[in-house]
Amino acid sequence: MDFIHKYKSPLGTIVIASDGEALTGLWFEGQKYFASTLDADNTEGSLPVFTEADKWLDVYFSGSDPGFIPKISMRGTDFRKSVWEMLLKIPFGETLTYGQIAAKLAEAKGTRRMSARAVGNAVGHNPISLIVPCHRVVGSDGSLTGYAGGIDRKAALLKMESAGCEPRMEASYRDD
Repeated sequence: MDFIHKYKSPLGTIVIASDGEALTGLWFEGQKYFASTLDADNTEGSLPVFTEADKWLDVYFSGSDPGFIPKISMRGTDFRKSVWEMLLKIPFGETLTYGQIAAKLAEAKGTRRMSARAVGNAVGHNPISLIVPCHRVVGSDGSLTGYAGGIDRKAALLKMESAGCEPRMEASYRDD
């Protein structure tokens, strides 16, 4: 059974899911692929991981890097999980392109190339939005393409992360 909790953000209500120990989902209410990894058997509850998630979101929506990640458990295919792990390495306030992530994945797997389109599909199906920062992935020309929570939210999130500046495209990447 999964547990859910709601958080009121400046960009709309967020539904957070947990297996009782770790976060398994975080979606803007009504977004594309909403609750895609949520068990049909779920109930609202109060859990320590929800307290941590609320704290993370409070710091994040204040415009700061929270500096920590609540315990997460990603539900998806191995390929999707590998993409989502890459997303966790994109620093606060910076972006990467789908192609850059595909190149990093190809390099890590020892293959010549990886499909940016396949990466885009995995990014779009990220079940733990914001904490696994899929909004930091942009098109090859820096355009704000594809965000399950909506392009307006993506633009607002990137603007907030860049301290009031227009979203910018950066090619840095944390390898820790």
